[in-house]
Amino acid sequence: MQTDFKKFQAQTTPHPLGLEVDYAKGSYIYTTDGEAHLDFVAGVSACGLGHSNPKIISAIKNQLDRYMHVMVYGEYVQKPAVEFAKLLAENLPEPLSKTYLVNSGTEAIDASMKLARRATGCQEIIAAKNCYHGNSFGALSLMDYEERIAPFRPLIPEIRHINFNAVEELNQITEETAAVILETIQGGAGFVEPQNNYLQKVKKRCEEVGALLILDEIQPGFGRTGKLFSFEYYGIVPDVLVIGKAMASGLPIGGFVASAQLMDQLSDHPKMSHITTFGGNPVIASAALATLQELLNSNLIAETLEKEKLFRKLLKHDLIEEVRSKGLMIGVICKNEDIANQLVLEAKKNNLILFWLLYEKKAVRISPPLTISNEEIEKGCRIIIDILDKIKINHQ
Repeated sequence: MQTDFKKFQAQTTPHPLGLEVDYAKGSYIYTTDGEAHLDFVAGVSACGLGHSNPKIISAIKNQLDRYMHVMVYGEYVQKPAVEFAKLLAENLPEPLSKTYLVNSGTEAIDASMKLARRATGCQEIIAAKNCYHGNSFGALSLMDYEERIAPFRPLIPEIRHINFNAVEELNQITEETAAVILETIQGGAGFVEPQNNYLQKVKKRCEEVGALLILDEIQPGFGRTGKLFSFEYYGIVPDVLVIGKAMASGLPIGGFVASAQLMDQLSDHPKMSHITTFGGNPVIASAALATLQELLNSNLIAETLEKEKLFRKLLKHDLIEEVRSKGLMIGVICKNEDIANQLVLEAKKNNLILFWLLYEKKAVRISPPLTISNEEIEKGCRIIIDILDKIKINHQ
């Protein structure tokens, strides 16, 4: 399998972790050699309700027995998608009332960029330095990391960048700006939170000049930070909310939500301003509906904050410089890049799954399922501390 994996399937890096997966359940991924790997990553925040959650599987199976794909998005009335969009609207503040379902977070970002240009008549889009919104051409164009974007130029024009949390740069948002696109909490940059009412100040500036504020909640959304969406912490409502990852408990999905007045502009002049064949797929929408229902009807979101406290209590070591966290969106900032790299690789050998962050090379990602138990947290953190103890001894 390892040989065929590298021979026939395109790779994202020269050295993938390469676990051969047999099955996954709860907080564990089981490999073909019979080993159980405690999952502290959850598919990079995608499997918020754990692996093979019975409620999600039941919803999927029930829909499979009725129908799968029947028509491109937006033409037929399909109950799972309608019910999901309605329940989502009922749990979002006004005016966020209408959802467009797509296939991934990055597609939702591209579509939100189109919507902003369509609605405002302006072209300029402002993003943050060290942002990450995906890898499609539109999302990639928002990136300022030259090493990653240089091979793909020319990118979409009229993109400018400001520093996240730099209030003094907000005057760069002008009447020529269609939208400001920000991650509510910056992911690839090292789990960086907005400070000093930054998002409120961005929103106010956008309102002054007629630009839209688009918030990317692809990673922190759906309960990961202790709220349904993390913008709820910061006293603002975006014009467009972009969602994905944990939305359907591991199935491919994305979406963007806006007011009816904004969203309806994609349906005319021209008609079909955004089109997707598989967006709103009824099987995946069933999983999304079941996911949202479980989050709303359980204590998982509130428990996330208690589990965060436990992680912060246990993750103390001389080689850890800082722990950045909001709920179960946790970045362990090590003393240097080499320590972070060793920690991820040694954890794999000890049957614990950790991962890296895109830009902050000293960071180790911890984003477990929201369903993870306190005992599993304690077990994984013991492995981390033991590894760091060994690294410290070897460095002395």
